Amino acid sequence: FPFLMFLPLTAGFRRSMRLCRRKSWTNQQSCYARCPSSCYSTLAAPYEEVVRYQRHPADRNRLIILVGPAGVGVNELRRRLIASNPREFQSAVPHTTRVQKSYEMNGREYHYVSKETFENMVYSHRMLEYGEYKGYLYGTSIDAVRTVLDEGKICVIDLEPQ
Repeated sequence: FPFLMFLPLTAGFRRSMRLCRRKSWTNQQSCYARCPSSCYSTLAAPYEEVVRYQRHPADRNRLIILVGPAGVGVNELRRRLIASNPREFQSAVPHTTRVQKSYEMNGREYHYVSKETFENMVYSHRMLEYGEYKGYLYGTSIDAVRTVLDEGKICVIDLEPQ
């Protein structure tokens, strides 16, 4: 899975399309002259090519974020990616405010913290992502991602857009 795909911001694409639609398509030159320079390139190629990423040995490993709505398989993709090469890929241990279960270990499944501590982490911009589920807060801290990267591994997390 050494491929990355970059998508442009769709809001900018829609805004640019609206600017161009104000003029008739027969007079395209004036449309392109009025649009920002990114409008033309966005219209010509709304998606960029998926290319093989070749990391230079001196570069640090990167964070991979898999984004998709519930049920599309991003969690399964993350699990398979890590299982395919656990020496190279690892997930960050998330934080939660829920009660620790008897078979769980702090720092393995989750970092168990109080609601106050979690909220302080959010307010001090130490959380990469967070959300609430069944009254409990869950999230991934920047420190948890750095821990994985400092081990020389690629950190893989999955997110569900809200």
